[in-house]
Amino acid sequence: MKKLLLFLALTCTVVAYAKKKPTVTEPKQKSIVILYENDVHCAVDGYAKLAGLRDAIADTAYVCLVSNGDYVQGMTVGAISKGQYVVDVMKTIGYDAITLGNHEFDYGMERMFQLLRQVPAPIVCCNLYDRREGRTVFAPYVMKRVGGKRIAFVGVVTPTTLETEAYAFRDERDSLIYDLQPEDIPTLVQRAVDDARRAGADYVILDSHLGEEPTYRNSDSHLVVANTQGIDIVLDGHSHASIVADTVMNKVGKPIVVTQTGTKFAHIGKLLITPDGKMTTSLIPIENVTEKNPYVAQVTDSIRRLLEAQTSRIICQSEVPLRILDDEGNEAARMGEANAGDIVTDAYRIMTGSDIAVLNSGSIRNELKKTGDLTYGDLLTLLPYDNYIVVAEVKGSTILTMLQKLVSFLPKPDGQFPQVSGLKFTTRVSDHSVSDVQVLNGATQHYEPINPDRTYTVATTKYCVTDGGLHNTLKGSKIVLETSKTYYEVFIDYLTDRLNGHIGQEYAQPQGRITVIK
Repeated sequence: MKKLLLFLALTCTVVAYAKKKPTVTEPKQKSIVILYENDVHCAVDGYAKLAGLRDAIADTAYVCLVSNGDYVQGMTVGAISKGQYVVDVMKTIGYDAITLGNHEFDYGMERMFQLLRQVPAPIVCCNLYDRREGRTVFAPYVMKRVGGKRIAFVGVVTPTTLETEAYAFRDERDSLIYDLQPEDIPTLVQRAVDDARRAGADYVILDSHLGEEPTYRNSDSHLVVANTQGIDIVLDGHSHASIVADTVMNKVGKPIVVTQTGTKFAHIGKLLITPDGKMTTSLIPIENVTEKNPYVAQVTDSIRRLLEAQTSRIICQSEVPLRILDDEGNEAARMGEANAGDIVTDAYRIMTGSDIAVLNSGSIRNELKKTGDLTYGDLLTLLPYDNYIVVAEVKGSTILTMLQKLVSFLPKPDGQFPQVSGLKFTTRVSDHSVSDVQVLNGATQHYEPINPDRTYTVATTKYCVTDGGLHNTLKGSKIVLETSKTYYEVFIDYLTDRLNGHIGQEYAQPQGRITVIK
């Protein structure tokens, strides 16, 4: 009997112990840090510091990494590999969310998909639609649980890409198969934000590649904030601005911060969310970041060595820098004539024997400040795109209309502003007028007034005739010569065959082809 009682007592003790609730250790209250970048444009050396900074902060805070677009294009490392080398680095980072920039479409839609499939991170974009299937291509947002909080990252890219990279969105019959504005952009963003809130998001962050400048599509980041509610903060891109914190009132009068890091890792953005929900942003200059992730650094070092082997061949010597910026760093070539634009367009006109050459200034991506030896890599950095040179027949009246359209954004910089050869004109910023348009007479080498009724041959890139460049002002022009050479290959031919490998003082300054009167 005593044994039975002892057994029952022990059993009750075990059962009671089993029913006792385990002690739950509450997670330590730590801040959340979101590190963000935008418009890296192939400046791959910054990725090791980005990852290193993440690693250092992770000891004391929860950390996420996000990218706000324009990473695979802009420098030699992207151009020579069609984005692959950049993606090889991005694969090692450990991003929590990535959105698209307009330059992700530069190599075409299928190449973009091929590259992004390799990145082990969610791609978010609420406005890239497949018109054939009637749905978004990527998820509008991704939800991340961070330190007990649910953070939704909503992605959006500027719909102006439909013009600037038009070729990526159309099939061989010129039918629009992908769309970036099936509805108003604020409407699409609001829908994604509402869905995220219904799914339980504590914070909604807009990963934006819209930019600060108003566009005719009414899709800049400030306008989107002003016409929506429920966004907590906007991590922006596209306009290459360094903005710690702009405040914009949303639809219900709540102040929302818009921030942007500049370009090419000028800064790493840091969003701090304290345990009480307070948000603050700061920009960390890349030169102030001493931490590096050793694995990412090893990958970038390997790519740098591979790139050097491919691009170190010397093409020519130059007595002068080839500039697209002014001394204050402003984008001079997007508002007026630049000496880099002069020599590049001379190459296209002279090598094709055309009357005129014209190129959108945004196709000249970087300037060459160095003098002396210029390598293949240097010139590919100047002209990194897979744009092929063509010659089109264009009436003088169409050229006049083109110039009128291309100066209409002054005094703001515009990547479609023209650089020209064999052509001169004057524009007045106050009324965007165009006057004194002259064309070089190839026989006499004198400039003569343009004849609106005459048909001229115009050398440019195929992008500028059929694929959205120059604001579509040459669309429909008859192409009479379609070369098999890219615009950087034709430029190299000009340097080696016509300039005998030497750029002299004749290109030291802009040559007076475009006169801008303020």
